[in-house]
Amino acid sequence: MKTFTAALGPKLELDESSVLDIGKCFVHDTDIAPGRAIPDDGDSRIDHSLEGFLFTCGPDHIRHPEAIAGDADGRKYPLHGSYSSHPAEILFWDMQGEEAECRARVAVKTADGGEALLERHWRIDGATGEVCLQDKVTNTGTKPMARVHMYHMNIGAWLFDDGVHLTGAMLDGGQLRWDFGPEPGSVFCVPANREGDEWAEVALGPIASLGGSTLKVRFKTDGLPYLQVWRNQKSPAHVLGIEPVSHRMAGREELAKTGELQWLQPGESADYALRFAFV
Repeated sequence: MKTFTAALGPKLELDESSVLDIGKCFVHDTDIAPGRAIPDDGDSRIDHSLEGFLFTCGPDHIRHPEAIAGDADGRKYPLHGSYSSHPAEILFWDMQGEEAECRARVAVKTADGGEALLERHWRIDGATGEVCLQDKVTNTGTKPMARVHMYHMNIGAWLFDDGVHLTGAMLDGGQLRWDFGPEPGSVFCVPANREGDEWAEVALGPIASLGGSTLKVRFKTDGLPYLQVWRNQKSPAHVLGIEPVSHRMAGREELAKTGELQWLQPGESADYALRFAFV
């Protein structure tokens, strides 16, 4: 892990061993990542990633395993795709001034024998404390690859009290409690942008245990047109996830039939952007 921090904003631990995702995330000296308060999905890659504050899902698959079409051995895409556990090559790293910035590239082998390149740019604005992530995914293989992507932002829900709410224009009524739905956990996925803006925004807070801070998340809706929110309080899990995502909650076959599953041809790229701050 490499510590990434600026004059303002959270202190992040970036995981060189896994896509330069975020492991620990310290806000006012409190690590808000869930750690081991997560479900065990039987996949050590994903367990490692879920422990952190942010991990990336894709580039060949998102959500739960599904069959690889036409595979003679009946293999499946792994849980949340192939990104996790691919090491990052850091190209640029600077924390000498008020801001922090780094660039990295990650060569990825996909589950169906393809290849992809993730070009990742992290920056923390030293004046506002906002963390900015820009990703470019290129199909470097020889066959088409599904254009799918998800960011999982996981927070230890033991930090929340009854006053913590989700707020956003994409939510019915604009707001709901963090512990929505039936126990011991629930999930929903909705179109992220109901106002036609380039960026969607969702907030979680105020979080009294973090000095009343609210987490504000923004993401570009051209690549991430949906917001998924997931919570799990089935012991030992105690976690809530804010998850900007490329597709609604449906299987690959259904998405392909409706034309929603788009493809990156060899040499083509897709861009994604996410920003967050504790205010």
